[in-house]
Amino acid sequence: MSNAPQTTALVADLGGTHVRFGIATALGEIRGAVQYRCADHPSLTAAARAYLEATGEPSPRQAAVAVAGPVRGDTIRLTNHLWTFSIEALRRELGVDRLEVLNDFAALALAVPALAGADLEEVRSGTAVSRAPKAVLGPGTGLGVAALVPAGDSWTALTTEGGHRDLAAQSEREWQVVRQLRERFEHVSVERVLSGPGLVNLYEAISRLAGDEPRSLTPAAVVAGARQRTSLACVEAASLFSGWLGAVASDLALTLGAFGGVYLGGGVLPKMGEVFDADRFCERFLAKGRFRDYLRPIPVSIIVRPHATLLGAARALAD
Repeated sequence: MSNAPQTTALVADLGGTHVRFGIATALGEIRGAVQYRCADHPSLTAAARAYLEATGEPSPRQAAVAVAGPVRGDTIRLTNHLWTFSIEALRRELGVDRLEVLNDFAALALAVPALAGADLEEVRSGTAVSRAPKAVLGPGTGLGVAALVPAGDSWTALTTEGGHRDLAAQSEREWQVVRQLRERFEHVSVERVLSGPGLVNLYEAISRLAGDEPRSLTPAAVVAGARQRTSLACVEAASLFSGWLGAVASDLALTLGAFGGVYLGGGVLPKMGEVFDADRFCERFLAKGRFRDYLRPIPVSIIVRPHATLLGAARALAD
């Protein structure tokens, strides 16, 4: 499998809050990447046309769109946004001969083999096995989960909706938080805490457990409260977030046998910075009883390369 489309292509990364566009070149590069707020455009087609008009790019003949939600059949519905679209209708509206639509974390997984050095920030050291499965997950507007498995001389991305599995508690305090969340949500999934909105959910649950009425905060405000230590509820929310992410990452590593490494994506971790407690993450990552030594050699990294999902979407066109 070549690493780039044969000609230039429009690539897009459609999340629950933002849509990012770029042009993939035949050399495997992404140029002209731009981010728009979904709320500022009535549809994906309108946003794509605005991008092409603003950049002056000629209409491409092929495109790939990574979406934050399941891809099953022709109709796409985002998990955390109201946009829906038909794949075939979008292809016609964009005027392209070929359109690939895939899950956003499947696209991010496809980008992983191209990442190295400054593209990655180490969370815990280890020794990756070159042709072993790789686990990819990350908090954004939701929690994306995917895997990359060897397929002959290449790789295949496995799309999952693992962000919606049950949230498991391992301490009395976590049980208290889960019980508080169950009063609000029919199903308490891992996404309910491991996402931008999840940080807010944690802050609000912790506040209510303390008998306080939570303020109306954004995820950025929760991070700021934890960084500045102006709110004990924000500090604890960041700590619980870090620990639960470690537990969920090791669950995925155990499920996949991910000796190729665990890769953390999404938009939340880069914005958390030092508020993300890597020590707490690593502690919970290894806290699997008899299988602590099984997990010990698996490295974990944060993907910091800009627009890595666009790169993965472009690699999907090269298949």
